[in-house]
Amino acid sequence: MAIDTPTTDPGPHAAAPAPSAPLSSHSDTGTGTGTGTGADTAPARLSRRARLVLFVLCAAQFMVALDFSVLNVALPVLGDDLGLSRSALQWAVTAFALPSGGFLLLFGRVADLFGRKKLFLAGLALFGSASLLATLAWDPASFLTGRALQGLGAAAIVPTGMSLLTTTFPEGPLRDKALGISGTLLSLGFTIGMVLGGVMTDTLGWRSTMGLLVGFAAIVLALAPGLLPESRTPERPRLDVPGAVTVTGGLLALIYALSSAAQRGFGGVDVWGTLLAGLLLLAAFVIVEAKASAPLVSLPMLGRRTVAWGNVGGLVTFSMMSTVIFVLTLYLQDILHLSPFRTGLVFGVQGLASAFAGTRAARLIGRFGARRVLAGSLLGQGLFIAALLGIGTGAGALLATVAVSLASMCHLGAIISYGITVTSGVPDEEQGLATGLVTTTQQVGITVGIPLLGVLATTQTSLFDGVRTVLAIDAAIVLATAALAAVGLGRRGKA
Repeated sequence: MAIDTPTTDPGPHAAAPAPSAPLSSHSDTGTGTGTGTGADTAPARLSRRARLVLFVLCAAQFMVALDFSVLNVALPVLGDDLGLSRSALQWAVTAFALPSGGFLLLFGRVADLFGRKKLFLAGLALFGSASLLATLAWDPASFLTGRALQGLGAAAIVPTGMSLLTTTFPEGPLRDKALGISGTLLSLGFTIGMVLGGVMTDTLGWRSTMGLLVGFAAIVLALAPGLLPESRTPERPRLDVPGAVTVTGGLLALIYALSSAAQRGFGGVDVWGTLLAGLLLLAAFVIVEAKASAPLVSLPMLGRRTVAWGNVGGLVTFSMMSTVIFVLTLYLQDILHLSPFRTGLVFGVQGLASAFAGTRAARLIGRFGARRVLAGSLLGQGLFIAALLGIGTGAGALLATVAVSLASMCHLGAIISYGITVTSGVPDEEQGLATGLVTTTQQVGITVGIPLLGVLATTQTSLFDGVRTVLAIDAAIVLATAALAAVGLGRRGKA
């Protein structure tokens, strides 16, 4: 669905109505769709209305990304203020991560069936209200309730925002450019949150970090209704309730187990029990989907090379990069003894490098194709992570800054190209499913990397040796995935 099309959906075989306002200021007649032909095409130019729509969708994604990191440096102060013990501080993060990761696929499908705009607006309203509750929290229970409701709102915002973007901007240069801008702001949101959280906590107190999100949500909620088009699938099949129960329960259990392991290790019976329950529920989900008449996830879609390998690339780039950030934070502060402010500057440089990469990614994808850029970006990310093995105990801040910034540039290229790879060629009525997979991969990737590898850095006798071990394993995984993705996406046959 393009911008300014009627909100009444046409029948499944009806021709799409022509937009009353163009998406671009010129006619895009060249192919330029990221197919790797190398054809020279005029750069896509967004119309004024298209820019406003993109601003609203990107602002919402940026807000959610900001929420992942803005509170991190405020946790010790927050705990002292609310009486939350240090051992319980993990729940400030886990309470958000559980619903935000667990309900993504379900909400992506609900949006397909009942209206993406409606669920997007409902998610914004819930997120803003929950942020206000967290801002005004008077005890740990009220704060954690606010965080959990924030996560539930984010689970509605992220897949609906992505599917609104991919159904609003037609496949080709315009969508590639829109996804490039969205991916850049997503990456910047994490980085800016780390720096901004420290500044705001020092000057205004930890509550200001949650209050900032209230303002973001209010602005987006005020602009969105008049700008965003409604879209849904033409038909209304029944919601796959057994699939929704098994996948949501499986993801909740998996994220809980890995989040707990990040804090306490894998030794607890509850961790292993929850992890096993999550895996069994996800296995049951696959069986349910194979037999369902209207599955929550189309298994044939997962059989598409672009969907399968694109999501593998996305899972690896997110999980391995989040692990690098985690262990480098330990290295810079606990080994090189840099202050939190100077550590924030290192990641600020990384954020600027990512922003620059975002401005170039769409052009590279238009020239070489999203699949090649995905494999190449993973290769670059792995090589620059390997370069971090040159850090030492007495010096290494400069090498760390340069290498992590270059790795992040490649990481940003992988983020954008994997989103394009997964959603290209998918019909509008299944965009919610495709983008739900994209955002679930993103959330699970962010969640699993640190528990699986980060504990190796913190449980070894020498922290420095642990950091180097994690970096070596991390680089090897990314490089292996780059090679596999290049082969998997390069094979001829069904996409």
